[in-house]
Amino acid sequence: MGTAISLDLADDLPAAEMAGLAEDVFAWLREVDARFSTYRADSEVCRVDRGELPLSGAGADLRDVLARCADLWQATDGFFDAYATGRLDPSGYVKGWSVQVASDRLLAAGAANHCLNAGGDVRVRGRSSTGRPWRIGVRHPWDAMSTCLVLTGTDLAVATSGVYERGHHVLDPRRGVPARGLRSVTVVGPDLGLADAYATAAVAMGPAGIGWLDGLPGHQHAVVTDDARLLHSTALPLAG
Repeated sequence: MGTAISLDLADDLPAAEMAGLAEDVFAWLREVDARFSTYRADSEVCRVDRGELPLSGAGADLRDVLARCADLWQATDGFFDAYATGRLDPSGYVKGWSVQVASDRLLAAGAANHCLNAGGDVRVRGRSSTGRPWRIGVRHPWDAMSTCLVLTGTDLAVATSGVYERGHHVLDPRRGVPARGLRSVTVVGPDLGLADAYATAAVAMGPAGIGWLDGLPGHQHAVVTDDARLLHSTALPLAG
């Protein structure tokens, strides 16, 4: 996925079982990377984009992801657009979705206490090995060694979209130019795929994304603007 991925399993399980659970998670994420990558010429996404593979012949996961992307296009008034770059690229949903699936599988397998972090998109459940709720740092958009916020909770999906690592890579799909105005957007909710897509859409909206996030039910957010203002929901689960 072009990013660092870490897994913290906090249950008191046999070492061999923990190793097997971890291997299952990373095998799934490697599979997602192979099938959904926009950089691998042989991935399903690239083959569908080039017209070599009809969508009807693609895997069920890809068909489901593209259906959800279509729903998100409607829900965000077109600001989440898997075709914003002119080619098929569902990455703004796929990373969060794949981590959510991995977390769901861990929970079903009896690993109720875990933290899975894929490049700042984080799914936590239960408690850390200290017995306390998980703490999730949100990277400072101008200082990679610092955080601008720390969140805490026992069942959180936290997705951050920003321009501090890859530049202004999120496009305003209406104008076809890089979106500006928001340096970093973090969305917190129950599902990481949705949180990931909503964060991407808000960045694409620019400053108007702040008001849109304010009206998003069931989610909280934090925004850092290009002029260094930090704004966040009153219900954001901030660490004390």
